[in-house]
Amino acid sequence: MVEENGLDMDMSSGIAAFESKHFSTATRLLAPLAEQGNPEAQYRMAIMAQNGLGMVANELMAFKYMKAAAESGLGLAQHGLGFMFMQGECVEQSGQKALEWFSKAADQGLQGAMTTIGMMYREGNGVERDEEKAREWFRKAGFDDL
Repeated sequence: MVEENGLDMDMSSGIAAFESKHFSTATRLLAPLAEQGNPEAQYRMAIMAQNGLGMVANELMAFKYMKAAAESGLGLAQHGLGFMFMQGECVEQSGQKALEWFSKAADQGLQGAMTTIGMMYREGNGVERDEEKAREWFRKAGFDDL
């Protein structure tokens, strides 16, 4: 029980350090938890590794952690992985894989993912341009007039 509370404390402290931009502290606290498979820790480690926050930028680590967190079902990580594929950051660009991961995040109710899918269809970014599908996704996201 003590060990579990210690992990919870490290997680809470790590997230607090991340949110307050103390990235070196966040890395120290979250890296062991990410290695143990904690999706919240993996997501934050991916962001820090991708952007060189509190560590040297490391695309391989960023992709590994973002993918692991996304596969565990964390919506924010699914959204983040979608952006990696859409932009070709840390991984080879793939509109199809971007859409796949944004769709998983959208299925969890992430409005940003729904909006991004709408923009992909409106602009023909990685998918066939389709204004009707774009409008449908914007409506799902709660926007009636985009």
